[in-house]
Parts: sequence; structure tokens; C-alpha cells
Amino acid sequence: MTETANARKIAFATFVRRALDDARAMRAWSGTEVSRRTGVSRQTINRWVRGDWASDPEAERVVAFCEGLGLNPATAFTALGWDRAAPPRSAPTPPPMDPDVEALLRRLVDPNVSEAEKFHIRETIRYLAYRPTLPVDVRNRDKQAG
Repeated sequence: MTETANARKIAFATFVRRALDDARAMRAWSGTEVSRRTGVSRQTINRWVRGDWASDPEAERVVAFCEGLGLNPATAFTALGWDRAAPPRSAPTPPPMDPDVEALLRRLVDPNVSEAEKFHIRETIRYLAYRPTLPVDVRNRDKQAG
């Protein structure tokens, strides 16, 4: 293995490890939950963390992993040494954030807010984000009944 290939493996393993650590700390996700949310198997993620791969990871899996964790895939591509010649893409301007969401984010990073309260905020957000949505026809039926 060349020194460059080894450096790429270490850089990508570090990227994946940090992403997993952040998912555990910020979202309380286990490795199984990360796998479920990203669609990338635990075995694949573990191989990435160990740098135990003979050929480059599939771009689609890297993108799925990043998107499932809310990360920019370009960061992973940089760790893998991909697209170095391409000019950096400017990030699209994010849509304006709802003031209530901004207030929750401020509470989550405020050192004066207890960990228990932060846990409850995260759990409530997680519940709301992943609860099943009603089919459109059921929602319309409720509007017609009211």
C-alpha cells in the first residue's frame, strides 16, 4: 500500500469516526441507529473506521452516510482525495430558519441549560421529525369534516 493510499484511509477513517462521535453526542444515536438512518450497513461503517478497504468506498454509500447525518459529502470526498482539481462549490444559501427553531438551537448550546432539559428537547424534536405523516387524502378528509 502506498503512503498516499494509507493517508487517505486514515483521513477518511477520522472523518467517519468524528461523524459517529457527533451522532452519539448530539443525537444519542447508536451505531445501529446511524446505520438505519443512513442506509449504510454497520459492517461497512466499521470497515471505514478501521480503514479496512481494498478499493475506494462507493460514492453513493459515502453520500448516503453523509446525508443521513446531515453532513456535506464534499468533506468526505476531500478526506478520500476525490475532486481535488474541481473548483470548490459554493454552498447554497440555506432557507431562513424559523425563530422557534433558532431558540431551540440556542438552548441546546447554552451551557446554563441542564443536560436533562437538552435531552428532552432532543427527544421531542426527534419524535416530531420522524413521526409518521398522514396520507394526503386523510388530511383533506379532516379539513372537509371540520
